[in-house]
Amino acid sequence: MGLDVQELFNMSWEQLDELFTNSPAGEIPSGEMNGTAIIAPGTVCTKEISACLRYFVWQGKVFDAEKGSLKNRVSPFGLHAITAKVYKGPSWHDNKECIVIDYSESTLAVRWVRDEMRLVAPQLYLGKVYGGKKPLMHFALVPAKPPSDSPDEKNG
Repeated sequence: MGLDVQELFNMSWEQLDELFTNSPAGEIPSGEMNGTAIIAPGTVCTKEISACLRYFVWQGKVFDAEKGSLKNRVSPFGLHAITAKVYKGPSWHDNKECIVIDYSESTLAVRWVRDEMRLVAPQLYLGKVYGGKKPLMHFALVPAKPPSDSPDEKNG
């Protein structure tokens, strides 16, 4: 399936939830992932809101799968901050396995936040952000660098 972030922008909230429901958890990634917030999915302003948030607020996550932790890349400078635990567990969306990003023991300001994500295409994760138990938004993550066996690396 050739799904990419640009196609996610065109989906409605319901379509993103259906894709999330029908996707496997996948493996917990390791290393730097570029993030894309998906606010107001399926509307004309989705891409512009995402670009603004990416520049000023959130650029992605840096996973340490071995330690079961991550740090978010935030601010226009991509600072590594806001830590979370990462593990597989049941989704609040449908009770099926997902990758849970748990901020409950993190900075006081985000302890009420929980992210969940699933692998929706090779190298593409779709996530849901919850505030308390209320779904707030979706996000996408892709590796910051192509896999080492990609044609670019082989020919580079």
